[in-house]
Order: sequence, then C-alpha cells, then structure tokens
Amino acid sequence: MDLGIRGKIAVVCGGSRGISYAAAHRLASEGATVTLVARTRATLEEAARTLSTAANTEVTFVATDLTTQSGRAALLEARPDADILITNSGVPQRNVPFQQLTRKDWDYWLEAHFFAAIELIYGYVPGMMQRRFGRIVNVSVSFIKFPQVQVGHSHAARLALAGAIASLVREVAPYNVTINSVLPGLVNTEASRNAFRERAAALNVSYESLVAEISKRPAAGRISEPEEAGDLIAMLAASQMGFVTGQNIVNDGGQYQGIF
Repeated sequence: MDLGIRGKIAVVCGGSRGISYAAAHRLASEGATVTLVARTRATLEEAARTLSTAANTEVTFVATDLTTQSGRAALLEARPDADILITNSGVPQRNVPFQQLTRKDWDYWLEAHFFAAIELIYGYVPGMMQRRFGRIVNVSVSFIKFPQVQVGHSHAARLALAGAIASLVREVAPYNVTINSVLPGLVNTEASRNAFRERAAALNVSYESLVAEISKRPAAGRISEPEEAGDLIAMLAASQMGFVTGQNIVNDGGQYQGIF
C-alpha cells in the first residue's frame, strides 16, 4: 500500500533509536523527506547515515533537547515547516515513590511529556493548515489507560497532552490535519532493556528472569519489536488517514483489558 506521503516533510522526534527510528525508517522508505531529532549529535549522525543507506534517500537531523523551551525553539528555527510530525521527547519513564516527588520533578515531567509535544504541535500546525495537509502522531504509552505505581508523574503529563489534543483536533480537522497518539506497551528498545536491568537489580533478581516474567503480561506472550509501533505510526501519517483523529491507539499485545 502506498501511503501517499512521497515528498512530504517528516520531523521525527526521538528519532535516533527505538520506536521513533523505526517510524522514521518506514516514512523514509515511503518517500518522505525525514529529519531526525534527538539530543546526542553522534547518535543522530550514525542513525541518519544508517537510515539514508537503508532507505536510499537523504536524511537530515537536528541535535537539540526537546525537554527545554530553547531546544524546541531551535528545532522550529532549523526546520520551520513539516507535513508530518512525530513527537517523542526520548525521555524514558522512571519509577519514583510519590512522596519523593518535588515541584521541580513535576515541572520537569510536564516539560518532557507535555510541553515537548504541545509547543511543537502549535509551532507546526499553522503551516499544515495553510497547506491543507498535516499528520501528527505522538508516541505515548499504554499505561496512561491504567497508570502504574510510582510513575504518576509521567502518566499525568501524558494524560494532560491527551486532553489538550482531544480539544485541538476539532479546530484543525477541517484543514485535513489530524492528531493521534500511539500507546505502545512493552517494547524491545535500549531504554526498556536499561529499565529492566535497573528493576532487576532493585529486586535482586536476574535480568533474564525479570524479562521472562514481564513477557507474560501481554496476552500475546511476548515483548514487541520497535517496528510494530513504527509501522503503526507511519500508517497514521498516511494521506488516506484524514478521517482518523483524536485517537489514543493502544499497541500492547492485549495487556490493557479495558474496552475504551
């Protein structure tokens, strides 16, 4: 299936690795002009070079910290227009007991998971509306449907983003601009593997036994690969997806058992 995005400009945040890199690979393969965004220049250079070779196209990058207002402004200045925006601050969840959270912590997580996305959305949407085409996909987590213990700070910020988007989509839909969120569950990324190692150490169990136990949680009986979320993101960016907007699409192998 041709996604109809050849020649479209795609800005992929958190694009140097994991889910966003997988999405960037698919978008580039479909003919989109891709710009990767992340904090570390060396990692971005390697990712852009690898992706350029794999997709046989030029891939550019912007090294900036999207958890800061100045970092977001730097991206908008370097790449002022986008037809496709994939938001992902690249900040993994961290377990923190509620009583240890300070106001500074709450401010940080709002920057990382709310402002990092909403300010880019507001930056790119006017141009999308003018061109009568825009596809925005936010990389969130399935756990906002059933928040977990000790990660309320992360989930609350992501839920704030979901609420803001639910209102915004009705203003931009007449201009063929859609905004959706993909909610992956357990994914085999470097960030997840590092989190599993930290958790195994905290529980004084082996990494292998912890991963084996975690893999039983989804009904599918396994942890997903980044490409499974990346391909879903690319599908939502397709020209044919103009009637799907304001949705939070769970992609977690059946771990979430709710209907809505």
